[in-house]
Parts: sequence; structure tokens; C-alpha cells
Amino acid sequence: MLYIGVDLGTSAVKLLMMDENGNIQKIVSKEYPLYFPYPGWSEQNPQDWFAQSMEGIKELTSECDKSQVAGISFGGQMHGLVVLDKEDQVIRPAILWNDGRTTKETDYLNQVIGKDKLSEYTANIAFAGFTAPKILWMKENEPENYKKIAKIMLPKDYLAYWLSGSFCTDVSDASGMLLMDVKNRCWSKEMLEICGVTEEQLPKLYESYEVVGTLKPEVAKELGFSENVKVIAGAGDNAAAAVGTGTVGDGRCNISLGTSGTIFISSEKFGVDKHNALHSFAHADGHYHLMGCMLSAASCNKWWNEEILGTKDYAAEQTDIKNLGENRVFYLPYLMGERSPHNDPDARAMFIGMSMDTTRADMTQAVLEGVAFGLRDSLEVARSLGIQIDRTKICGGGAKSPLWRKIIANVMNLKVDVIESEEGPALGGAMLAAVGCGEYPDVETIAEKLVKVVDTIEPEPELVAKYEERYQQFRKLYPAVKGLF
Repeated sequence: MLYIGVDLGTSAVKLLMMDENGNIQKIVSKEYPLYFPYPGWSEQNPQDWFAQSMEGIKELTSECDKSQVAGISFGGQMHGLVVLDKEDQVIRPAILWNDGRTTKETDYLNQVIGKDKLSEYTANIAFAGFTAPKILWMKENEPENYKKIAKIMLPKDYLAYWLSGSFCTDVSDASGMLLMDVKNRCWSKEMLEICGVTEEQLPKLYESYEVVGTLKPEVAKELGFSENVKVIAGAGDNAAAAVGTGTVGDGRCNISLGTSGTIFISSEKFGVDKHNALHSFAHADGHYHLMGCMLSAASCNKWWNEEILGTKDYAAEQTDIKNLGENRVFYLPYLMGERSPHNDPDARAMFIGMSMDTTRADMTQAVLEGVAFGLRDSLEVARSLGIQIDRTKICGGGAKSPLWRKIIANVMNLKVDVIESEEGPALGGAMLAAVGCGEYPDVETIAEKLVKVVDTIEPEPELVAKYEERYQQFRKLYPAVKGLF
């Protein structure tokens, strides 16, 4: 049988088809526009997502036996606010995860409602990107639109709705709305009251691997599929990527070096750190995970190479980097503000420590190390909870750099496992579809069967010691310059 994973990203939708043994048959990508109507705003048209996803599915399955397609599932950009009226029309463009308009609402939630209360209700505190502050922003700034809201959903769930007719979401994606009681995997009545929404306006909650419905007859006909093709709930992009890298079960770790950077730790038990520096979310495997998210990771390297150095040959810029652990230049990786662990939208990037003998290679090295140190900040929070991690998977565009992988291994003092097929949330979505269709009994079984490690970078004790010293200096920089932001 064939399973389709749909990764609804910020710049494009990536669609992947695999068979029951995990062999990837084909991958298709379709782009759509991103709109910035005002500085700091970020929006998309949900109809663009569905149109491009349908085109992508047609192209993906154009040469296969369509009767073999059994299930479709998703990984999707998290936190976005999609609102429909009672006629199922989109009321306004979706407000995305990287939209920064909700500073006032975020401050209200954290300071007036209070972080302790939010943590009690949802296991998390408010961040500007989360969904609940966006609802409050609509209530304040677009009251006419706010009154029209019949359905509130997340980006990937808009696709599930138009494919199946099921008004649904999954617990991993819903964890990032600040509307869900994560520990008990249900909507928080207190948060609904604070945001002025009813449970009828919110989708039904499912586990990521659960079937939410089958294709609507008209959709099945347009795609040339059977009406029995199952639609499975899917997961937020980070949880779906974790499934795709086998980061499921207890005490597994994955580091993602994408546009943003994440350190993702799966756990069978629910847990929250006392400062809420990490997100505490439900996981796609039926358990939980802790996640530290830095807003600029590989995007720091892209900015440095393309905007400042004027090159796209990233590898060439790394060839002269030799003296790891001895760089005197530091880089703070806060181009877009920072989420974990500082929760400071005003934080900004900076270089510190240059002298007359500082080279271009030193600056490039500082960027790679700054991102690694930023991720280590979140790892230290997890360690403070007593979580012992000795190895991690790695994924994302930045993970293609052997040098960056080596820096990560030694800054973190972790064994870094490179996997054979790194296709992120799209692969995780296809794997969830296979579990939902009964091909595998659970998420851990399919991950064990399909995820293969092809290389491991071992930390080197001497280099670990050098980086430990550098990291302790890095830790002092943000508190020292915070007042300048």
C-alpha cells in the first residue's frame, strides 16, 4: 500500500509518498506566497495551501496505481490562526507562527493572567507566536471579524477539513495554541474563557495517528482515489519530524537545524520546567515531549553567507575553519528575537570579541558556534530537570554540514546520529498515515523498523573541554547586553 505525507511549510508544501516498507516513491514540492502587510506581520491565504496541496497530490500520484493509496496524513507549520465563518469561508488571512503583532496580548497573558496560571492551565506560558494571543488580537483589533468566527483551526487542519469534512486537530499541534490542557490532553476551559471562545468553535482533539475520516466523494473523484482513503490527524511539524527521525519513546533527542532550531526530547512522562523555558507539549507517539525552540538557526548562516558575504557557497566558507574551541569571536544568534529559553522578542544578534586579526573564517565559525551554544541553553534546562541525554539525531538543512555536526557534538557533549533518509515532517506524516491504516501497531514500532542510522559523530574529550569553557563565557553575554535591546 501507499501512504502520503503532507508537510505544510511556511514557503511551500512538500508531499511525500512511501510504501509500507518505508521506501520513498516520490517527493513533490509546491510553493505559495507569504504576505507581510505591515512590519512584523506574516500572513498566508489558506486557500493557497489547499490548491497547491491538491495539485501536489495529483503530481505525486500521476504515475502510481492510485488504488494502492491507503492513507494521507500531515506535518504542519504550528501556531497559525485560521478562522472560518458559519458558511466555512475564510474570514481573514491566516496569522502565522512567525508573526510578531501580539506583544500587547502576550504581555497581558503572562503578566495580568500570570505565568503561573497559564502554566497550570496549559503547561506553557504565552509566546508571541502562539495562537491564543492572536485570538485576543482579533478580538481587540478586528471585532467584526472576531464576531463571525465559527471555526478556529491550525494550518494543517484546514487541509484535513477540506479533504475529509472532519473538523479536527491533533494533540501535538494543539499543544502550541495555549488553549489546551497538555497534561490531560483536552481543551482548557479556563483558557477558552480568557479568549472568549467556546468549545464548539474548536476542533475535536485526536492523537496524531488516529483516523479522522475518509476522503470526501468529490475530492476522491478529483484525485482519482477510492473514497475509502483514510485521513489521519497528523502532527505539528516538529513532532512529525521527530517521528521521521525515530525520536519517539522515552528519553530520545533530536536537534533540528532548520530556519528555526529546535532541541526535541521525547518522554513517556509529563514534565514542566519551573521557568517554562522549554515548551511542554503532547507528542505524536501518544506521550509527551519537551522542546526548546530558537527562532534563527540555519537562517543565521544563510543571512551571514548570502546577505553579508554575498555567497551561496556555504561549504567553501567553512573550509578555512580549523581551530575549533579556540575562536575568540562570539555571535549571539537572535536575528528574530528569541524564544527558548529567553522569551525575548526584542533580543537581537550581535558579534562580540573581534580584533585586528579576526578573519572572515572566524566570523563564519562564530555563527555556527553561536547557534550551537543557543541550542545548548535549552539542553541545560532539560538537564536541570534530571533528564539524561547522551546522544541525539540531527536533521534540517544545516545538518548537511559535517563541520556544524562536529561543533554540535562537542558543544553539547552528545553523540550525534545521522540518519539515512532525512525528509522531515513529510516522512513523519506518511509514517503516521501507515500507523493509522493499521500497517504498524504503533508509532514506536514503525520508527524502529524504518529509521536507519548511517553515521555517528562522537564528541572528543579535549574539544568538549575547550567548548565547555567557551560556552560558560557565551552564557554571560545575553544577560550583559539585554538592557541594550
